[in-house]
Amino acid sequence: MTDHIAWFSELERGDVARVGGKNASLGELVQNMAAAGVRVPNGFAVTADAYHAFLKANALVDKLKTELARYEKDQDSLADVGKAVRALMLQGEMPEDVRAAILEAYHKLAEDDAAPSVAARSSATAEDLPEASFAGQLETYLNVRGDDALIDACRKCFASLYTDRAISYRRNHGFGQLDVAVSVGVQRMARSDKASSGVMFSLDTDSGFPDVVLINGAWGLGETVVQGMVDPDEFEIFKPLLDNDKLAPILRRKCGAKEQKLIYAEGGERPVALKETSDDERRGFVLDDDEILTLARWAARIEDHYGQPMDMEWAKDGETGELFIVQARPETVQSRHAAGALKTYRLKSKGKRLLEGAAIGDAIANGKVCRLKSAENIADFEDGAVLVTEMTDPDWAPIMKKAAAIVTDHGGRTSHAAIVSRELGLPALVGAGNATERLKEGQEVTVSCAEGETGYVYDGLLDFEEEELDLSATPDTKTHVMLNMANPSAAFRWWRLPSDGVGLARTEFIINDFIKIHPLALARFETLEDEGTRREIEALTEGYDDKKDYFIERLARGVARIAAAHYPNPVIVRLSDFKTNEYASLIGGKTFEPKEDNPMIGWRGASRYYHEDYRDGFALECKAMRKAREELGLSNIKLMIPFCRTLEEADKVLEEMARHDLKRGKNGLEIYVMAEIPSNIVLADQFAERFDGFSIGSNDLTQLTLGIDRDSGRLRPVFDERNDAVKTMITSLIEKARAKNVPVGICGQAPSDYPEFTAFLVEKGITSISVNPDSFLKVKDTVAKAEKS
Repeated sequence: MTDHIAWFSELERGDVARVGGKNASLGELVQNMAAAGVRVPNGFAVTADAYHAFLKANALVDKLKTELARYEKDQDSLADVGKAVRALMLQGEMPEDVRAAILEAYHKLAEDDAAPSVAARSSATAEDLPEASFAGQLETYLNVRGDDALIDACRKCFASLYTDRAISYRRNHGFGQLDVAVSVGVQRMARSDKASSGVMFSLDTDSGFPDVVLINGAWGLGETVVQGMVDPDEFEIFKPLLDNDKLAPILRRKCGAKEQKLIYAEGGERPVALKETSDDERRGFVLDDDEILTLARWAARIEDHYGQPMDMEWAKDGETGELFIVQARPETVQSRHAAGALKTYRLKSKGKRLLEGAAIGDAIANGKVCRLKSAENIADFEDGAVLVTEMTDPDWAPIMKKAAAIVTDHGGRTSHAAIVSRELGLPALVGAGNATERLKEGQEVTVSCAEGETGYVYDGLLDFEEEELDLSATPDTKTHVMLNMANPSAAFRWWRLPSDGVGLARTEFIINDFIKIHPLALARFETLEDEGTRREIEALTEGYDDKKDYFIERLARGVARIAAAHYPNPVIVRLSDFKTNEYASLIGGKTFEPKEDNPMIGWRGASRYYHEDYRDGFALECKAMRKAREELGLSNIKLMIPFCRTLEEADKVLEEMARHDLKRGKNGLEIYVMAEIPSNIVLADQFAERFDGFSIGSNDLTQLTLGIDRDSGRLRPVFDERNDAVKTMITSLIEKARAKNVPVGICGQAPSDYPEFTAFLVEKGITSISVNPDSFLKVKDTVAKAEKS
């Protein structure tokens, strides 16, 4: 190490004042993570001392003070001051000793390449602090090759300390303009222009759920992902199971459009160029499963080493096939959220949905649309408007601070727009496709990110409410209080709730919203005669050699995502319980479903599973459950059979499941049955010999006990779970189950609506009560009071 140069191998994270946060972190990685198998391209840092030497040699300090004082005193505009300061910096000459030190290190880095391609990345000495991330405030230059080009890139990095956005950012975060210096990281380029690259976080960036790794990636150099220029591929991996080499705990694989890539330019002034991707590149994933798992394991090891959530950038070398970590810094948004608090948002009314995109954050906001093409149009932006644009880069930060919400055509969950929106606490929709065309200037809209990983823009100013939940005072209870879940995309939103697991995970939502196709239309695709239906299915299942795998994979990963959010607590997954009219509404469903006069008590639940007319469809469900439990590794999944009318039917279903290697007790599998038919109660002691637990479906049990159509408006006043007949049935079930040492839970709505009903259940000794997440704290408190009394 010299005053002006420090090799990554000689640096550690305590060297921020000397080489900035980015370079200090690279040094920490090189020194400590190689033994863990993490590869980092070699390189060196041009130190903050070199930057100060540059200022001194060009007599810039007083000139900078004078110019910047005009902005601090509001005597001149940010744009004019920034332009003047950068001009001073770019006119400066690199001191000869600094130049010589940089080039000596560059030539040493070259090895057998006379002029290696390097990245020159600015690294501020106040960068990546918990209270200020400085994300994207300074510049990076890629594919820098040759002595003069490197010196020029270093000078530009020095000047980027005074971009308009960086000047504004320091002022807003209380940093003196000359108190922050800049270092330059010079790092050999991995040839990701011939492969892929992207961004990786060691937690879920929107909910703060700590047990997943989030990877975004696109073809070519990673700037397209960082700047939100493309809709990237997205992968989620469950960290607690990564140490088991036999498992592949990838919870989500989403193929992004990836319409362009950044590659090395051939000739011309710019070293890099954008190029349209091929159809095969757009349809394919940028990483295979082994590569996804390798990166995720690296992320977990890096996080363990640093002792905090991390934000990383990765690259794949297209010439060698090797993966690299090219940056790692502390995550600065979710990791600062208070663990004992949870803020929730809920729309009180629904309007017309105008468009959708990836939801950033979980808030709701509304306002008038302001469409901007360039950050230079800041004067046209009204405070509190909804910013709508194609994409954002760091130059947009001063505008984003004034917005109520942000909507972009392009970008993913790790793009600049997403990162800055989280830091500012703003709801944002990224990758919305055609927002700049669909939304009109001045149009009143509501942006909702409170409905899972997909966010929506609604027409009009809709009413919504927000609530701050205090989790620190949640009482302990002997009775388990669990959650009802259906939407995998919202699963991580509730991870902070101290629940005892999931008492009801509904597969119908996943099939209806994420799969959309009738299972038999996939299992018996060749029998479909309607050409329109065939084309629709072909489009949805593109990329799958076997159409059945589309159903299996989507259902497995959806269920696994819910299970991961509560691991290792139990998650009871109810197998499909569509009625025939509901099945018929799925794509291709009308071909396979009969018309029934009363589907509510028709061919539903268990009676379908072993029947010749649905057995092939049930086989896909079974294969999905095996995949979720045994390949992805979510062994906390328990299965539940709905609407099982007789003991003989129970035996047939269990036999059918065993045909697909889902056997009670094998690999710890437990199988429950819904108690929602009077026969389940009357013969509870015999059902208990066949199943590992009961879950009371209070809606159907009330309907069938009282002989009421639960959908009848006229009979609604009579429909009441608190009726003595229903309570007698529940009491009988609990007593019979207790005699057999079999647990009994309830997953209906009644405990959320009626505190006295909850107290009755506790008094009778119910094992668990499962409720919707927004009712959890209220019911938990009611249970605690009932147990105490």
